[in-house]
Amino acid sequence: MVVKMVKLQYKFKNNKIISLEPTKIIVFSFIAVIFFGTILLYLPVASNPDQPRISFLNALFTATAATCVTGMVVVDTATQWSYFGKTVILLLVQIGGLGLVTITTFFSVLLGKKVGIKGRILAQESLNHFSSEGILRLIKRVITVTFIIEFAGAVILAIRFIPQYGLRGVYMSIFHSISSFCNAGYDLMGNFQSLTNFKNDPLVLLTTAGLIIMGGLGFLVWKDLYEFRKNKHFLVHTKVVLVFTAILLVFGTLYTFVFEYNNPYTLGLLSIPDKLINAFFQSVCLRTTGFNTLPTIKMHEITKVLNIVLMFIGASPGSTGGGIKVTTFGIIIAAIFSQMRGRDETIIFKHRIAYNLVIKALSIIGMSLIIVITVTTLILAIDGFPFIDTLYEATAAFSTTGASSIGTPNLHSASKIILIFTMFLGRVGPLSFALSLSLKNGKKNADKVYPEAKIIVG
Repeated sequence: MVVKMVKLQYKFKNNKIISLEPTKIIVFSFIAVIFFGTILLYLPVASNPDQPRISFLNALFTATAATCVTGMVVVDTATQWSYFGKTVILLLVQIGGLGLVTITTFFSVLLGKKVGIKGRILAQESLNHFSSEGILRLIKRVITVTFIIEFAGAVILAIRFIPQYGLRGVYMSIFHSISSFCNAGYDLMGNFQSLTNFKNDPLVLLTTAGLIIMGGLGFLVWKDLYEFRKNKHFLVHTKVVLVFTAILLVFGTLYTFVFEYNNPYTLGLLSIPDKLINAFFQSVCLRTTGFNTLPTIKMHEITKVLNIVLMFIGASPGSTGGGIKVTTFGIIIAAIFSQMRGRDETIIFKHRIAYNLVIKALSIIGMSLIIVITVTTLILAIDGFPFIDTLYEATAAFSTTGASSIGTPNLHSASKIILIFTMFLGRVGPLSFALSLSLKNGKKNADKVYPEAKIIVG
């Protein structure tokens, strides 16, 4: 999330002025959506009549996971929820993927309402855009293209789902298309099996993978790709996203293919074409989507370790995905290579990266590592599952991937509460959340000059 220290003022009846930074408003909007989602999912009508009423904690967990597009589940989505409950989850996923600010701004424009500078700044922050210029036009394009892509995905999936599930296949196609594009990973297959029954179906897997990739690229990249015919060049941001996304997808596909090739519980019994497709699908889903065709719990530990790395990196800024983001990872890799070449500045694609951006990238990675390690330690102390599986769970929650090698329903209530906070932090971003809690923007100390410290590193 791009952080701007611009304050928006709101006047109440007692004439008091309250100043809120856009970051705080966006964070509070996610909290509001989670709160209302929890209330709706806790209603008796949200659960199937033949299922026990869900606990408030599990309703809160589900609402948080849906709004943060994590897809981590504590109850089976297909059997626990009624169509009302499933539709609430779907709406939370759509709102969480695009952002409440983006959606409300779109409808304001659609209804002909004037959007002032406050609304434009909020929209800019919500989409992680460089400036508020042309932001309303961008929002209209983002919403329109999102619905077109999700509709197209639903039509393609319906080719397979309607013959197999009948009229219910129409709803399932829409549900899975939105869940895929928003990088949520919720499914309606039942019995926590995700898409394991479709591991031999290229149509479903490649369509789902395509939706996930498009949702994970980020809206700024879409805009740049659309304008390439006119500009004849890409932004450095777009180059970093496309190059590192391709590298990570290829890397993830190859290592899954190699390390799971003979594993009888994952790729071992599949044909070589199906091995490749499923390895690719696994690599795509680790870009912060909780679908799977291979049982995570049966994977080799080396595969889980590399999965954790990919989940931690995640998708792109301004996208429906999570993680530290490929651009953050790309900046740090560029900084490392620049240092190895003896350069004082960070260079990427023949462009210099600002020093404060490198520091911000380091801060994001450092804070994210602290969160994941802390959450892993706490869950280990509470539940006592194997370390690698606990680390997998913590990383999946923080990166909003939603994959699990433990089985999230098996966790203690205290662990679920910890994961709720972890998913929320992962969606809004640890740095943005920290800034939203700060009461001052630090300008008072901006003019202070401190003595230089000499510390040996390395």
